Amino acid sequence: MEAATGLRDTASLTARKFEFNPKWGIDNPVLSLAEDFDPSDLQRLQRPRFCLLSKEEGGSFGFHLQELGRAGPVVCRVDPGTSAQYQGLQEGDRILGVNDRVVECEDYAVVVRCIRASGPRVLLTVLAQHVHDVARAQQGNSARLCPPLGPGVRPRLCHVVKDEGGFGFSVSYSHQDPFWLVLSTGGAAERAGVPPGARLLEVNGVSVEKFTYHQLSRKLWQSGDQVTLLVAGPEVEERCRQLGMPLAAPLAEGWALPTRPRRLHLKKGSQGFGFLLREEKGLDGRPGQFLWEVDPGLPAEKAGMQAGDRLVAVAGESVEGLGHEETVARIRAQGSCVSLIVVDPKADRFFSMVRLSPLLFLESTEAPASPQETCSASLVETKDLPVEDTAMPLVPGGSRQCSLYPAPGGGYGFRLSCVASEPRIFISQVTLGGSAAQAGLQMGDVILEVNGYPMGGENDLEKLQQLAVAEPPLHLKLAARSCQGSEACNPPGYGEDWAPGSELL
Repeated sequence: MEAATGLRDTASLTARKFEFNPKWGIDNPVLSLAEDFDPSDLQRLQRPRFCLLSKEEGGSFGFHLQELGRAGPVVCRVDPGTSAQYQGLQEGDRILGVNDRVVECEDYAVVVRCIRASGPRVLLTVLAQHVHDVARAQQGNSARLCPPLGPGVRPRLCHVVKDEGGFGFSVSYSHQDPFWLVLSTGGAAERAGVPPGARLLEVNGVSVEKFTYHQLSRKLWQSGDQVTLLVAGPEVEERCRQLGMPLAAPLAEGWALPTRPRRLHLKKGSQGFGFLLREEKGLDGRPGQFLWEVDPGLPAEKAGMQAGDRLVAVAGESVEGLGHEETVARIRAQGSCVSLIVVDPKADRFFSMVRLSPLLFLESTEAPASPQETCSASLVETKDLPVEDTAMPLVPGGSRQCSLYPAPGGGYGFRLSCVASEPRIFISQVTLGGSAAQAGLQMGDVILEVNGYPMGGENDLEKLQQLAVAEPPLHLKLAARSCQGSEACNPPGYGEDWAPGSELL
């Protein structure tokens, strides 16, 4: 099951058919076609690839994602010996889709959030960046290169409970062919949402692609009275075959699941929220953030919180892998109204068994969203930027004062960058829930003064490094930059030559 599908060897085709000018930029692609150019080759070259990645508890998928201005989220490094390398992810790949969600026009922060929320497995739709730019040049910037599955065309995760007629299906198979399910009319499998003529992909989170019939029978017998099946109906299999897309578990929609995550909305009362957050190991030995001492009659209990719930997300942002202090800081950053996603012990065991994130199976169709990026950030980060003058004017009379205190885990929650062509330091990133976000700092804001020291000279970065370790609070005087047109205002130098810090995913 866990294999990358689609066009893999684009490099040889590129070298044979195209000559690229290495200096062309995002907005000015130059494409030279060889005499033996065949339009069908370009169409094949533009076909996205699919990489189904997995990771162990506490590990990573093995790739680093970077935002390169208008180029969007691009893979900047693939670690050797990791799932990303084995499944064909390559440096320079542009992320077009995460599981069943098309993200080619989404912000970098949204893409990072979707990947992290996917849990231990994720299906990425990717296209080499240079191929992406050529395709946009051929088809226009409004072209959508990521193929959607379409409504209802997704594998199903079905939980089947045995009744007097058993599980309600038999297995049809032949040598080296997939397993197919033959349903009993009105049986348990049919009631659980298994479609007619379904192909069996997984049993209790384990791929059966390489199982023998004897191994499958034993696996089903070991399941006892309940079994969770990942299946795909004929129309889903045909659609994925046309796209070259694997029938991957992270694409699945839940049918008759025994449990689901819960979304809780809490409004702080005069006595607080009424619960205690504690870091401890769960039933399966995994560390996590657990909710205890839920006080009767207070907002947490009224919202449906139960003692022993594990916290999965804050304001739609996954907290998997975060430490206790950072998780607490994210909750406090929400102020008096907090949105939490939790699972009880039964749900925790279930989603651990099927190796999928509970965030993929929320009852609500509302997409978890956050207005700001979730990346951790240091106070100061400098980058080498293009020399050409892309400076944007400051908004007249737009200066304001902000005072910041460091978060419990340290740091103020923003990054700074500069441009060689102008003596200005500007904010290039703001961390969700950090002190900077609470104080209203925004990407693109220019630093005019820090603790009374004016910025705009040759020694700005040296001053900032010294002020970073000064006693809090940090007093900033800021000015916004003006933006032209309807496009978002990006920091100057935002483009393919800018190399901001990358995210390990």
